[in-house]
Amino acid sequence: MLTLNKVIAVVMMGFLSSVIFGLILIPFLRKMHIGQRISAYVGENHRKKEGTPTMGGLIFIVPTVMITLILAAFGYLTLTPDLTIILIVFVGYAFLGFLDDFLSIKRKENDGLTVPQKFLGQLIMAIIVFYLYMQTDGDTSLVVSTLHINIQMGWFYGVFLLFLLIGSSNAVNLTDGLDGLAGGLSAIAFVAFSLITMMVGYTDLGLFTFLLAGSLLGFLVYNTYPAKVFMGDTGSLSLGAVMAVIAILVHREITLLVVAFVFVIETLSVILQVFWIKVFHKKLFLMTPLHHHFEKLGWAETDIVKLFWIVGLVLAMGGIYFGIWM
Repeated sequence: MLTLNKVIAVVMMGFLSSVIFGLILIPFLRKMHIGQRISAYVGENHRKKEGTPTMGGLIFIVPTVMITLILAAFGYLTLTPDLTIILIVFVGYAFLGFLDDFLSIKRKENDGLTVPQKFLGQLIMAIIVFYLYMQTDGDTSLVVSTLHINIQMGWFYGVFLLFLLIGSSNAVNLTDGLDGLAGGLSAIAFVAFSLITMMVGYTDLGLFTFLLAGSLLGFLVYNTYPAKVFMGDTGSLSLGAVMAVIAILVHREITLLVVAFVFVIETLSVILQVFWIKVFHKKLFLMTPLHHHFEKLGWAETDIVKLFWIVGLVLAMGGIYFGIWM
């Protein structure tokens, strides 16, 4: 039976384990000279962050996966087919991001995996997820009862799943540009989805999501300004993919757009910037993603992060209402 004490215990396990793991991992990353390369285009305030340890996503990935398996082994959590899919996505996208970070560090430049290589990796993951989803008799209908939407997609749902995984993972990746920004927004989004999943009857997924939210809070101990570690693609790609697959498994795909709308805005700003330059031969924003536009306007990094967190929190509350009501 689910109790508030159980939820608090899971959140605290995630938080404490990631804090402790961070104390071990960050010195190791420094010792191995696994530092972030900073783009020359982002300004002097970011240039001083050159060399800050990256791949910090491991701080919340490793404890979350390990605690989930331990809780399942002792019967406190059921390793359902849905939860198994989430773990596969979490680890799979973390590995893809790890490869990207590793190659970037090895080459001593910002480029890791090429775009085709990333897409191939994400395509393989989407096929695996869709296969496992169908093996568990997954519903291929897109249903939003409040909007009177009920579309039977059949095999095309696999393409839709690929689009969500790629879009969500890359949206978080683009947002990961300021200290604590992507981590804080992700924690807010996962708390929202924890409440939604539990309210609609997916208790084990809700507990996992609370565990991940707690681990992210522990990660923020080291990632808020001034950041001692960056999550890297290892963390950002895995977080975005997990958001997408949870939304799919609990049939709240449209709710994802509401809860994660800050990530959507960040992505749209990049798309609009490219479109504006190609069509009108001038910039729409001073720099993209959008958080860099605010930096160019003279905003302090911490003020931008706080603004985005507040907007994310408001959207998350709206998403909780919409996700349960629908």
